[in-house]
Amino acid sequence: MSTEVNAAVRRLTGKCLCGATVYEVDDAFNYAMNCHCSNCRRATGAAFKPFAGIRRDRLKLVAGNEDVIIFGDVERSHDVHCGTCGSLLYSVVREGAYVHVAMGTLVDDPSIRASAHIFVGSKANWHRITDDLAQFNKFPE
Repeated sequence: MSTEVNAAVRRLTGKCLCGATVYEVDDAFNYAMNCHCSNCRRATGAAFKPFAGIRRDRLKLVAGNEDVIIFGDVERSHDVHCGTCGSLLYSVVREGAYVHVAMGTLVDDPSIRASAHIFVGSKANWHRITDDLAQFNKFPE
């Protein structure tokens, strides 16, 4: 990608609840979805995790890098939390090539919106999906 194209991409800021950990990410997400898997529900304490996916090199921690807590395989697949307040910021996925940014941690409004619900076969029984987005039992190909 040329420097001219990079200069035109808007940068978004995201942060944890306490503000100790801050990241910047390009507003050039490849996809956005709502994940209903049990791991995402446990990590967020919610019915699902709204996330936006982008190549890992397009996200940069700008504060709190030394204090983050990593759960999972450091190289291939893990969750990154603030070491102070515990907020889930993003997940490293797809053999370490992508990050799934927890959209609730974005300070700025991204241009992308969720297009689907994934892992609906394991969604919480007490939650009812009420929108018209596509539903998948796994990550769509």
